[in-house]
Parts: sequence; C-alpha cells; structure tokens
Amino acid sequence: MDNQLEKLSYAQQQRLAYIDFKLYFTGSVTRSEIVQHFKLGVSAATRDINLYKEHATKNMAYDNTQKKYFLTNSFKPLFTHDAKRTLVKLAHQISDGFDAIGDVEFPVEQPSQLNVPDINVIAKLTQAMINGKAVSVIYTSLSSGSGARELVPHTIVDNGLRWHVRAYDRKSNAFRDFVLTRLAKVTVINNEPEVNEIKVQDEQWNTIMPLEIVPHPKNVEYPTAIKMDYGMENGVLKLDVRAAMAGYLLRRWNVDCSESGSLSGPEYQLYLQNNKTLDGAENLALAPGNNF
Repeated sequence: MDNQLEKLSYAQQQRLAYIDFKLYFTGSVTRSEIVQHFKLGVSAATRDINLYKEHATKNMAYDNTQKKYFLTNSFKPLFTHDAKRTLVKLAHQISDGFDAIGDVEFPVEQPSQLNVPDINVIAKLTQAMINGKAVSVIYTSLSSGSGARELVPHTIVDNGLRWHVRAYDRKSNAFRDFVLTRLAKVTVINNEPEVNEIKVQDEQWNTIMPLEIVPHPKNVEYPTAIKMDYGMENGVLKLDVRAAMAGYLLRRWNVDCSESGSLSGPEYQLYLQNNKTLDGAENLALAPGNNF
C-alpha cells in the first residue's frame, strides 16, 4: 500500500480494497455492488469509485451498455493480495478484499506450506471462471514437460497438500486437474466454451461417492480415541465426496483402502470399510492400498 493510501481512513481503504479485489479476481465491479456490500448511498459509492480512479487511473474502464467497470490490460493491483490469504477467502466465500486483521497477534500456528501459487495466476483463473471464458496457459507436467494448452477452468481446489484447478483440457479433450504452481503465462481468451467443456459435463466432478471410514481393524489398539478424533457416529465417519476428489482425501488422511485392511504402520489409523464404492473414481492410484 502506498503512502497516499495510508492517509485514508480505514473504512475508505477497505472500500477501495473491495473495488481492487473485485476487479482483480472477477474482472469487473459495479456501483450497486459497492452500495450493497457496504450499505452506502449511491453518491458515496460514486465517490469511492472516483477516489479509486485517482489512485489507479488506468485500472478500469466503464462500459455504458453493461453499466460495469471492467479491468483494463493496464491493470496493476492497488493493494497487495497475499496468495495464501486470498485462497482461503475464495474457498470460504469471503470477498471483502481487505487483508488487514488489526494489530492482534493470534496464538495460532499451522504447518509451513511448501508451494504457494502465483497470485496473478489465481486472478486470471477466477476471472475466466466467473465470466465463462477459457484460458491459454503454459503448463509444465512431470511426464511431458512444458507446453501450451487451452483450458476451460471451473473450480479451484485445495486437495490438502497443494492447490489445483479443475478444468476441461482442449488438448486431451477431457476434464483434468492442473497444479496451480505449474501454470505460467495465463491469459483469458474471448471464446465461449462448448457445451461439452462446462462444469455440468464433468462426470467425475458431479458424481458423489459415499465413504464409510472406521478405525483401522488391525493397527489401532484403542479405537475409541479414533472415534473421538473424527466425531464418528456409531463408530463410522460417513462422508459424501466427489469422485474427482476421493483419491486426494484418502491419501491425505492415510485411509487404508485395501480389501482386508492389510496396510500396517502407525500412520494407517483409518480404514475404508466400503471400499467397493471407489469403483470408477479417478485418481485411485493415490488411495493407499487400492487394488482396483
């Protein structure tokens, strides 16, 4: 934040940050959105828009037909949007665009995250998803190296270890997962997705699988502790999970998916008692002990 912005009141900074956030991550902002979000009058919202333009003259342009302000190709965020905090906001539908939480230092710690996605990559993907567009990218995979692709993204996902985007890949003509940190040179392109490329056609995403997770029958001496850890009812934790996400969840929590609970070791405290439900799910190579 520059020195001029710091001279503004906290409330003004918050409203300008909201405008910045909306432009950056959705591609547009309207006067009515500002009015509704902050419970302002129209004239006050207009003053905020004009104030934002004073600080960032080339960031947005008004479209008379759609009554919206759109971000320009010259857009540079007026505020610093931390990648990890922004992803948490997006995951929890928090869109105030203001990172400050005051001077309180909360006694909360979490494990270090080894990979942090580029905030510009996140912004381009959310712009495309919200506005129903595709993106051109350079993607680097472990199997084939770097190459150009066109993707139609529909959801950004935290799989517990890293962030990826679920998208239709026009190169393989299939819905796939793409790790955010391996995406580069992301550009929103102005062509409408085909019917087969949109979210409702992603069969693995829309298929819900019921999982029944119980304490491991062989590796746990005191199963009551495990039942308490996971809030199990009648000794079972029942979850409904997207088929596209099942493998990630089972790997993250080291759930033994073998037919007879054959995996040994203290890390395997959970067992999937209805492992046949996984038939047809993708990413099953990730599920511990899978033999499907």
